[in-house]
Amino acid sequence: MAKKPENPNYKVIAANRRARYDYAIESDLEVGIILEGSEVKSLRQGQSNIAESYAEVKDSELWLVNSYIAPYAQAKTFGHEEKRRRKLLVSKREMSRLWNATQREGLTLVPLVMYFNHKGLVKMKIGIAKGKKAQDKRETSAKRDWNRQKARLMKQNG
Repeated sequence: MAKKPENPNYKVIAANRRARYDYAIESDLEVGIILEGSEVKSLRQGQSNIAESYAEVKDSELWLVNSYIAPYAQAKTFGHEEKRRRKLLVSKREMSRLWNATQREGLTLVPLVMYFNHKGLVKMKIGIAKGKKAQDKRETSAKRDWNRQKARLMKQNG
């Protein structure tokens, strides 16, 4: 079977690997993000971090808070703030769903991954999540260890 050629524009910029450990992700959503020119240039170099960030609904708008995009060295006069709040783009229907999830149900909006899509635009995947307790985290790591051990056993016997 022929393998599909990979899209040269698709590239993961930053991933929040701890999100799936700390939160139980109930659903996820792809959103756009409003950026300045120097931010996009910096992201093309792969200099960002979304591990400490979160999303919030404020005044019927969705904002990404505490995400880090390194300053772009060549943009001296028209640079950007590294940790500024960035507006995320979603439809009105999705906005109301996110507001209900955060305000009424007490869920959290966690950035999972930031990437360039097939058109070369910066997109972000937001997870609607519920925080895990310490026991749930132990259960998750035990399940992961068992799956690793099971794969190892299957490889030896097969």
